[in-house]
Amino acid sequence: MKSMTGYGCAETLTSDMQMQVEIKSVNNRYLDIVHNMPYYLSAYEIDVDNKIKEVASRGRVEVAVRVRMLKNDVKVVVDDNVINQYMIAFNKINEISKLNITPQLNDFLNIEGALISVKDNDTKKFEKPLFDLLDKALIQFKESKEREGSSTQLDLKSSKKKMQESLDIINSRADEIETIVKTNLTNRLNDMLEDQNYDENRILQEVAIMLVKLSINEEVQRLAVHFDEFDRLLESDAPIGKRIDFLCQEINREINTIGSKSQIADINLQVVKMKDNLENIREQVRNIE
Repeated sequence: MKSMTGYGCAETLTSDMQMQVEIKSVNNRYLDIVHNMPYYLSAYEIDVDNKIKEVASRGRVEVAVRVRMLKNDVKVVVDDNVINQYMIAFNKINEISKLNITPQLNDFLNIEGALISVKDNDTKKFEKPLFDLLDKALIQFKESKEREGSSTQLDLKSSKKKMQESLDIINSRADEIETIVKTNLTNRLNDMLEDQNYDENRILQEVAIMLVKLSINEEVQRLAVHFDEFDRLLESDAPIGKRIDFLCQEINREINTIGSKSQIADINLQVVKMKDNLENIREQVRNIE
């Protein structure tokens, strides 16, 4: 079991640059990857996403890549064409003026466009350090998700165990409902009819009809099946968050039905306990994949 929240970070320092890759995630219904990296690394976004998808199936994952260049990556290039055009013009001036002046270095440096600043756009040099750091950060990220997932798994097992204990108590007293229904109906008829004779078979028929409405045996059996499925899912390595969330909805439905049918105070108390533990489970499930 893995949590949807996790964190990982890795960085490197070379003679040319300092680079850091940071990954963190929070709860989200689907997988949503957000990038925060220099524009010149945009070409690697798809490959970065594919790496993240190997360790995360749900959650909002934020990937931050920070790069600080320690050496100037700007190159100065001389525009030969501009210089040649300038020399042609300078020679023409000499020819006309008969001065025979030799151009100085500053003359060329002051020519607009003679020197061109070109930023090194070779992104290949970032590829290896980027993905080396990404792999290291993802290892931390995955481990943190698994640690928190293991802790959540223990909490879920604890809450489910308490629900199982409540269900066992409810199951042990489920048969009392028939006795209570029969006794209440008989007492009501005795109060209404007093000493008059009445058909006992008719009473039994009414009891049977009421038991169909008030029996909780089916709900107890379905809860037992749901609990077995819950245990199975907790031991699964696959993403189970959505499936457990749906299972909790089914469990909640059966618990509510038992509560609406029960006329026994102890069963009602166990229903309250089960709902409380189920709410804790649903809260925890929001944080797992």
